[in-house]
Amino acid sequence: MTHNTPLSPRPLRHLTEVHRRVLTAAQLRSHGVTTAELNEHCRPGGPWQLLLPNVVLLHPGPPTSEERLHGALLYAARESTPGVPAQPTAEEPHRAVYPEAMVTGLAALTLYGFSATPPLNALDRVDVLIPRLRRLRSAGYVHVLRTPGLPRPNLLTGLPVAPVPRALADAVAELTDAQAVRRLLTEAVRGGHCEPASVVRELTNAKLLNRPHVVDAVDALLAEGRSIAEDRLYQMVSEYGLPDPVWNVDLRLPGGPHLGGLDAYWPDQAVAVELDTRAPRQDDDALWSEYARKREHLERLGITVVYITPKKLRKAMEQQATVVRTALMASADRDPAAYVVVLPR
Repeated sequence: MTHNTPLSPRPLRHLTEVHRRVLTAAQLRSHGVTTAELNEHCRPGGPWQLLLPNVVLLHPGPPTSEERLHGALLYAARESTPGVPAQPTAEEPHRAVYPEAMVTGLAALTLYGFSATPPLNALDRVDVLIPRLRRLRSAGYVHVLRTPGLPRPNLLTGLPVAPVPRALADAVAELTDAQAVRRLLTEAVRGGHCEPASVVRELTNAKLLNRPHVVDAVDALLAEGRSIAEDRLYQMVSEYGLPDPVWNVDLRLPGGPHLGGLDAYWPDQAVAVELDTRAPRQDDDALWSEYARKREHLERLGITVVYITPKKLRKAMEQQATVVRTALMASADRDPAAYVVVLPR
């Protein structure tokens, strides 16, 4: 029997090519392979080899990167019906084949196309994420990570992969090189994979913000995220034909107190835009109260304040431009705003 020979009583034609090359021992038994036949084929020099505990590679050569990933997920996945190969569904193709398992860490980031991570064939291990209460140990090249609640994975090359923020946190947890951590976090934001706030939230949940090199990288990440958001705000004004505002200003009452800084301000219409770049590691309620107090104060003076998040700028720029344009047009129907002094910030 070779790895291309159909197994009885269940043929392999319903499986993809990689599924024909890597199967669990239980799946092989369901195809009619006895334990004795399995042991015989996996002997030294035999046509098959044991890739991981109970996971068999159906050829004698080294596994490909795809086979290693598939094998890792087969090892980590929970078999809902032992011995019966699961079938994908149109709604959630990954969950049927790999229930309760997904790729995370550096391997996941490489699948997302990160340039700061090693290629898959250079990784010594593959991190897989499973529910906390499952009884499964790391084995071979598979490193098992646990979580109280599995995030919803993304499907990449047919594999369930943890969302970028979670994969980043799992990768950073194993890194001690400050430059490597900074490169990963910066690429995540600069490459448009996710927003800084979601990364900081995952790093906070993973209790990684007590490590100085991670804190330094997060500070750089937040600065990078604000810079990108500001560039997108400039782009929005230009591309959607909004009138030019004054940029990055402070407002004060004549001879009075400081009213706060704004990212963009249209003095003739008394409309302001502020980027909401709060970081989850800060006291979110206290910071939002500060935002709310400033907004309430400005609006009592007749100034309309529009808050825009970096995520909305990235995913729905046209919609945000419409919100600002509507506020500018509505200014004609409002009472004149109080006079304020506009100073560069």
